[in-house]
Amino acid sequence: MKTMSVVADATAGFTPLVEWGLLSAGALRRAAEAARARDIEVEEVLRYDLGIPRRKLLDALALSCGCDSVEYDERIPVPPELLADLDPEKLALMLWFPVALDKETVIIAARNPTDPLLAEEVRKCMGADRDYQFMVALAEDITFFIEDFVNSDVEHLSGNERTALALWRNTMARWRTKLATYRTDFATVRTYMTLLEAGLTFILVGRTLLKNGGKAVHFAPFYWSMIAAGFILTLLGMVSYYRIKRSFFRPPKHQTLIEVTAASVQFLEDYQFNDPGEEEGKEGKTMLARLFELANRTITVIEGSHDNKARSLLAHQRSVFSAQRTVAACYRTIYARARTGLSFIGTGVSFASGGLGLLEYFRPSILNLLDVFMIAAGLLMIVDGVLWSWPIRKENYEALKGAEAF
Repeated sequence: MKTMSVVADATAGFTPLVEWGLLSAGALRRAAEAARARDIEVEEVLRYDLGIPRRKLLDALALSCGCDSVEYDERIPVPPELLADLDPEKLALMLWFPVALDKETVIIAARNPTDPLLAEEVRKCMGADRDYQFMVALAEDITFFIEDFVNSDVEHLSGNERTALALWRNTMARWRTKLATYRTDFATVRTYMTLLEAGLTFILVGRTLLKNGGKAVHFAPFYWSMIAAGFILTLLGMVSYYRIKRSFFRPPKHQTLIEVTAASVQFLEDYQFNDPGEEEGKEGKTMLARLFELANRTITVIEGSHDNKARSLLAHQRSVFSAQRTVAACYRTIYARARTGLSFIGTGVSFASGGLGLLEYFRPSILNLLDVFMIAAGLLMIVDGVLWSWPIRKENYEALKGAEAF
């Protein structure tokens, strides 16, 4: 009779599952017996052996207990004052945990909020001068709350910290992906700059042969076809140039790249310690160089405890390495931008000098309008290339030497 009473008590909270048709009364009773034989919670058998969804288990408990439910989430901002002087053993014994503070009311997650001794235990541990609201939670969730919050320094909650660091790593990864798309756009433009130069070469050779090969009249269509091919290649190159300059793919400017990178590694000041001994001489360095030094001189200090396992330290270190890759990706992007600007300059010089040569070499004709256009386009590309590549002169490679330590 005592065994049947224990089984009945264990299944009481999950009887709505039978009413909802998720399992039979016999299956629920056998699950309780299996849980008692294994010395585990019934919910573990229901969830992992019988495949009952987590949400359904919580709904059944909430309906049976007549209260709301709460799920484990390591991102829940548990106020540190609620965790002061809490004994993990007492929390684990009755399976309860303070999860939030709603104005003056403390929200308590409990496996059995209807237990008449629970309210007395909570007031004994947290004070009788507070208001409490009890919510039902799975025993597994309460165990997770205890492991992640109570055994850590309340100023550096390991569960919250690991999740926040993972969020920062995702933020940096998204920004690095965006930087990679910019570099791809730059590479596309440089490729089409090559087409521009090839088109210019075809035009120059075609026009020269057309003038000097006057005796071979039957080759004139071939020379004109070279000029036409040059026009086509030049047009393809100009289309790409226009796309990168005027479309929604227009890349941000040098300073914008650095400012967004600085925002993406801001966590270094909140989650890491910095070595103050390397602050000297940073006044003369650029913002990007100082960011790289900040990532290089960070120190991760995780005090040893039962909860702060190696994964907490590794999460910090992964985040720092991710910050270093992010700053390095910004360096690669601004160098790619400068390289593209130099490509503009090189192509512009080719156009301007080619146009001047054609204008000087050939007698006046209607094609001189093309020569003038080539000179003007070349000069504009030179100016644009200087604007793209000029800011990089301040970013020297010296800032990256710190990477040799890793």
